[in-house]
Amino acid sequence: MRSERAIAQIPERLLDMPQPMPDAHDLVADFVISDAFKGPPVPAAVLIALVKRDQGYTVLYTERATTLRRHSGQVAFPGGRIDPEDQDAAYAALREANEEVALDPRDASVLGFMPYYFTGTNYFITPVVAMVDPRGPFMPNPREVDRVFEVPLETLIDDKSYGTYRIRHQGKEHTSWQIDYDGHMIWGITANLTRRFRDSVLTGEVAL
Repeated sequence: MRSERAIAQIPERLLDMPQPMPDAHDLVADFVISDAFKGPPVPAAVLIALVKRDQGYTVLYTERATTLRRHSGQVAFPGGRIDPEDQDAAYAALREANEEVALDPRDASVLGFMPYYFTGTNYFITPVVAMVDPRGPFMPNPREVDRVFEVPLETLIDDKSYGTYRIRHQGKEHTSWQIDYDGHMIWGITANLTRRFRDSVLTGEVAL
C-alpha cells in the first residue's frame, strides 16, 4: 500500500527542529483574508497525528466548537498557541491535543517538524508530526471541539481527493485546497497544511 511506503520515509523528510521565527517583515502569509495584523506574529503549533489503526494509518482532525468566537465550526488539526511555559512546539502541540481530544502524550512519538506556516490571521504555526498508538478513544472537549474524526492516509495521498475552495472577501477571490471526506469539508489553513504534508512528507514530490 502507498501509505505503508509513505510511513517508512516520513522521518527523513522532516526537520529535526522547529524553524525559528524570522523577522516579521520577512513573513508572507498564506490564504490572506484579514486586512491587517495587530501586534507581532503569534507562535502556535498544530499536531499532525498519524494514528495507528487495525485497518491502516489515519490522520486526526477536529471540528471546532460552534460556540467559539473565532473559526467556529471549522475543521482543524489539534493545536493552538505556544504558551511561555511550553518547552517547545512539540510540547505545545501535544498539550493542546490532550486538552482538546484527550490524546495522551505518552501515546505519541514525535517524528519531526514541517517548515513553518504563516497565516493571514497572524499566526506563526509549527506543524508537529507524530505517530500515535492510542490506548483509548479520543474524546472531544465540548468547550473547544464539537467532533473528532480521522481521514485514512490513503485518502490524503490520493491527488484526486483534493479540490479547490473559493471565498470572496472585499471583492477579491481567495482560494485554498479543499478535501471532502465523509461529510466533513476541510478547507483554508488546515487543507493547505494537509496538502503540504502530502506533497513534501507523504510523497516527497515537493522538497521541504
